Amino acid sequence: MNTTPGTGRHRRRAKGLAIGLPLAVVAAGSMAYGGAFGLFGEDSRPRAAAAAPAWATEAADGFASVNALGQNGTYGGRGGRTVTVRTLADLEKYATAPEPYVIVVAAAITVQPVGKEIRVASDKTIVGAGTSGHIVGGGFFLGRGVHNVIIRNLTIRDSYQGVWNDKEHDFDAVQMDGAHHVWIDHNDLRRTADGLIDVRKDSTYVTVSWNRLSQANKAFGIGWTTNVKTDITVHHNWIRETEQRNPSTDNAAHAHLYNNYLQDEPGTAVTSSYGNYARGRTRMVLENSYFEGLRNPVTRDATAALVQRGNAFSRTSGRNESGGTAFDPKAYYAYTLDRTADVPAVVKAGAGPRGSIGTTTAAGTAATAAGGAAAGTMAAGGAAAGAATTLTVAKDGSGRYTSVQKAVDAVPAGNTARVVISIAPGTYRETVRIPANKRHVTLQGSGSSRRDTVIVYGNASGTPRPDGSGTYGTGGSATVAVEADDVQLRNLTVRNDFDEARNQHVDGHQAVALRTAADKIVIDGLIVDGDQDTLLLDTAAKERLGRVYVRNSYVSGNVDFVFGRATAVIDQSVLTLKKRWNGTSAGYVTAPSTAAGRRGLLINRSVIEGDVTPGSFFLGRPWHAGGDASLDPQTTVRDSRLSAAIRTKPWTDMGGFSWKGDRFAEYANTGPGAAGAGTTDRPELTPVQAADQEVADWLAGWRPTTS
Repeated sequence: MNTTPGTGRHRRRAKGLAIGLPLAVVAAGSMAYGGAFGLFGEDSRPRAAAAAPAWATEAADGFASVNALGQNGTYGGRGGRTVTVRTLADLEKYATAPEPYVIVVAAAITVQPVGKEIRVASDKTIVGAGTSGHIVGGGFFLGRGVHNVIIRNLTIRDSYQGVWNDKEHDFDAVQMDGAHHVWIDHNDLRRTADGLIDVRKDSTYVTVSWNRLSQANKAFGIGWTTNVKTDITVHHNWIRETEQRNPSTDNAAHAHLYNNYLQDEPGTAVTSSYGNYARGRTRMVLENSYFEGLRNPVTRDATAALVQRGNAFSRTSGRNESGGTAFDPKAYYAYTLDRTADVPAVVKAGAGPRGSIGTTTAAGTAATAAGGAAAGTMAAGGAAAGAATTLTVAKDGSGRYTSVQKAVDAVPAGNTARVVISIAPGTYRETVRIPANKRHVTLQGSGSSRRDTVIVYGNASGTPRPDGSGTYGTGGSATVAVEADDVQLRNLTVRNDFDEARNQHVDGHQAVALRTAADKIVIDGLIVDGDQDTLLLDTAAKERLGRVYVRNSYVSGNVDFVFGRATAVIDQSVLTLKKRWNGTSAGYVTAPSTAAGRRGLLINRSVIEGDVTPGSFFLGRPWHAGGDASLDPQTTVRDSRLSAAIRTKPWTDMGGFSWKGDRFAEYANTGPGAAGAGTTDRPELTPVQAADQEVADWLAGWRPTTS
């Protein structure tokens, strides 16, 4: 938005979703296409498709994705029946069954006897329903020959028997002896009697990603035979307050560890003995990981090969070793490294169970263990369950459409059922607009990473329109514009790459990457990248409600890069501060333009940081669009980590309006940028006030889904 006073714009507010509450279950069915070219026009090829939630179709990355031993990657129970379990008996029944299953754990299941490891057969996905799936007092065991297993989005905890270095109780969270093609992802593993994860006895083609491992003597052991057979990928895990095996890798043929965050916090009862350890004849590649406070962060035997690249070490001591020749991971699979400096924030924000995983099932396949039918009702605020359609986009012509906008254009006006537009990996240089009459649309990248599918363009507010009708204006500059209700964007990068340095002659450098101007918008797993005015969270009109739920996403910019009048929650995300085009550091994270009587912007359980000058960024300023004194802008930042880039007085005035006359506050933030809260210049909510400023209060009865 403009940095000069008095420049007009619009924005607004509403209510919502309880923190940690599993997302509503929505059933998604299939719809056949009619006519010679189907319902979606002559640019499509008729094809029936059934939309399943993304988590139900996702396959592993890393070594678990490699085709070997007769197994084509790791995809778990995909294609089998989906069942929901809430008891130990039902969990064991389906986990040990010979046929494939997607097993959704929707409760805290206590394992009896304590320490029992539930045996898992091949072709299974065991997934927690949002954050509600807990395995208490036990774990899982994958025996020799078991393959194609996914253990995901669970909290596995509390088999600890009171002895710190327990030699008697082999109670692990996940143990595998001779298994292959296993993916352990987005779990929270803590307080076990023995190791949190044991990959033993020549288990191979394993990927362990995005987990939190904590509060245990032994975190993660790999190997334990004289054979050199195990191939394993370990990435984006947060390992903290564990003494040893972080991990310990013994006689692994190929061990690729990258973008992990190992942390030993000072002043706690646990002190690390060592971090990553290459033992025996292991060949290890260790890349872009972040070690904080550990003793002996990287250790290797003289017989092991350990190659280090790009790692960071903060407050570490003791052994930090490398040597020998290992291997090139890219000879086995593709992967993308996060910047090392970003790893603590990225991993803290992204590791562990996610509210959007395990909470949506495909119509006609879901059943509860008690024999209940698949959900067939309408989700709160969503399209009718069932009758979802998938349209595919690919630049190489392998999809129905070669551009995203062509697929959007093919959605019938007034559609009443979910249409998923699945976009193949690639860079799509185009602008995309979803008009108000095309609701219930999902734009979803089909790659393994949100970086794989990129929608990018470079218009700015002052860019002339090609038809000579003036300039685009701020809202019109958006690379992707969402004007329809109940739209979802997932697993994508949306970018505005307007080059300010080369366009100093342009009057108006506001360059929006993503604009929303509708109600019940879900932004899940996105990168939204720009500079000035990156993310515009708007409403269709001043008097209209517009709720937006952003989670597990990355938003970057410098000037007012999250702004608007919508009622918006940014949850469990990373806001990255960027320098301006000329290399200077100065900026504003938010610029709300909230209508009186509504809620504005809520940043919750997130991280705000970037490679900028300390003390150079404000958290926000009030935008009274068009000088409208009736507006009551609101930003609340709570339960988040603030870097030193945030000013000690983080709020400032704008356009002649004082921030003190509007609603700006913090609650329970941490990090160097949080120092000084609770003063006149830095309001801190009381616990009573904070209880009225949670996610549920923002979204007002709407439970976002990820169908």
